[in-house]
Order: sequence, then C-alpha cells, then structure tokens
Amino acid sequence: MRRPTLDDVAAVAGVSAKTVSNVLLERPHVAAATRARVLAAVEQVGYRVNRAGRGLASGRSGRIAVVVPNLHQPYFAETAERLILELADRGLTSTLRIAPDRQTERDAVRGRTTADADGVIICPHFSVPDALDGAPPARPLVQLGGGASGLVDTVVMGEREGAEAATRHLLDTGRRRLALVWNASPAGAPTGERYEGFVAAHHAHGLEPDPALMVAGSDWDRRASGYEAMTGLLRTGLPFDGVVGVNDAVAVGALRALRWHGVRVPEDVAVTGFDDTDEAGFTVPPLTSVSPETAEMVSIAVDMLLERLGGLATAGRTRRTGAHLVPRASSAAPAD
Repeated sequence: MRRPTLDDVAAVAGVSAKTVSNVLLERPHVAAATRARVLAAVEQVGYRVNRAGRGLASGRSGRIAVVVPNLHQPYFAETAERLILELADRGLTSTLRIAPDRQTERDAVRGRTTADADGVIICPHFSVPDALDGAPPARPLVQLGGGASGLVDTVVMGEREGAEAATRHLLDTGRRRLALVWNASPAGAPTGERYEGFVAAHHAHGLEPDPALMVAGSDWDRRASGYEAMTGLLRTGLPFDGVVGVNDAVAVGALRALRWHGVRVPEDVAVTGFDDTDEAGFTVPPLTSVSPETAEMVSIAVDMLLERLGGLATAGRTRRTGAHLVPRASSAAPAD
C-alpha cells in the first residue's frame, strides 16, 4: 500500500504542501484555523512524519537532551519523566543524561556528551553560567530551576515564596521552635531563596529563627541525609516543635528519624517538605509539601526551547512560576 504523502495531506486540507510542512515543523505565522485543518487532514490520511528524512533536510536530529543530577531524588525523576513526555507530545525525542558532578554537568552543557541533540533542557546542580565560562550557549539551552543569570534561558520556581508559605503555615498553627533541615553549603550556613523564605516568615511573626536548629546531613538530596541530620538534632536535646525540610527527600528522612526516636508527628513535631513529589502523599503520616508547579515549569521550558530552535528569541530570558502549599496530616495543628 502506498504511504500517504505531504501532497495527500495538502489536498485534503485544501492548502499547499509547503503549508503542511510549516505546520508539522511547528513554524510560526500559520493561522490557528489552518493549523487545525492540516492536523485533522494528517490524521485522516494517516500521514506519518519521516523524522530521519526531516533531520537530513533540516540539519536537525529532532532530539533534545534532558539533563538531571540524579534519578534517586524523586523530584528529578518526576521532572525528567515530565520533560520526556512533554517533548514527545511536541514531536521530539529525548536523550536522558545524568550529571552527578560538576565536570559531567559542564560536559553536558558545553555539548561534549550531548552533541547528538538539537538543544538541552537541564535541571542543574551546579552553575550553568560557570560551565559556559560566562559566554552565551552555542545552541538552544534552557535551565529549569536555579537562579536567573541573564545568560541562559531560565525557568525560575517560586522557591522563596514556597518556603515562606510552609514556614508560615507551621507558625500559624502555633509552632514556635522550627528546625530547618537544609542542604549543606560550602559556606557552612544556610543560604538561598528557601532559607530566605524561612527567615522572612519568622520575621513576619516577630520571631528570630534559632541557628542551633538549622541542621544538614552529609548529602543534599537523599532521604538518609535527612535521617542523619534529624538524628543529630534529636541527640542535642534542644526543644523544637516543627521541621521545615528543604526538599521532600530530606523531609522523608527526618520523618523516619522522628518516628524511630518515638517522636509523634504531628502531635509533638510538625513536618513539611518541598517539591510535592508523589512520595509525599504516601508517607506516614502524609507529608505536607510545597508544589513548585512542576507541570507548568516543564511546559514553559519546552516552549522556550522551541522558540529558540525556531529562531524566535535570543538567550537570557527568565520566566517565573509560582508555588503553593499542599497541606497534609504531617503538619496538622496540635491538639489543645
């Protein structure tokens, strides 16, 4: 049986073959009604894009590199899956790269390990601008998460507002001695927007957070690190009645440490996390967490990448998403 062609689609849609090609390549300046008519015709005649041929003709592979630091952290695993599925919905294939250290991330950003891809979407652990030596990227690159630099396209999540909402939530329920389980930094003290949100919520209640209750484990994104940090805090004997975890992974570890040591959650200590991963709804008790609007972030990141691939924008843009608290049983107000 003869395979349907662009001309067949064009005849059914009542447009030129060039217009069909523009629609399939997701080029701009095609009227919405025309685009819908062409896509309906594609389905009607059963036309399938020859991606190998398109790549040869356009000089593109139709492949995007998705780069994350690891897959053991639920946030990165879920975000990578969302990116791969979103790219597939846009007619693009994906190459997944794990960049657990600074050099591997640098190699991915600079194209040494992602040379087969038309562009890169990265959830960084280190500094993307540093990896580029302060020069604009040579090809479309979008950073999902992290701070804006003005050098690369970046989707910035609502880290400060999310951490402030979680902290404020605990303070509003009457908790007053809040521990912060955070990711250790070279400076040896908490930094970043999530820390700033934690402090801002205290100040709004006329309080100062206690530095002695700010603890970190040996790693920044593992459950074991949260367990380690919380166990160390419990051994100090310092009183506290709430815990703000810098992410869900360390919050889950902290939950286990509290339970292991006979501390009731939320009766004795309330706990919150950040990222609202699937795991948060299945802990005991279910974990209150901050949703960074991951689905929206992924959609925006793919939009920005396609705009760059289409030559519609220059690098260095910043788009921001919000964050909202998802209350669950782990932070319920204490009984009178």
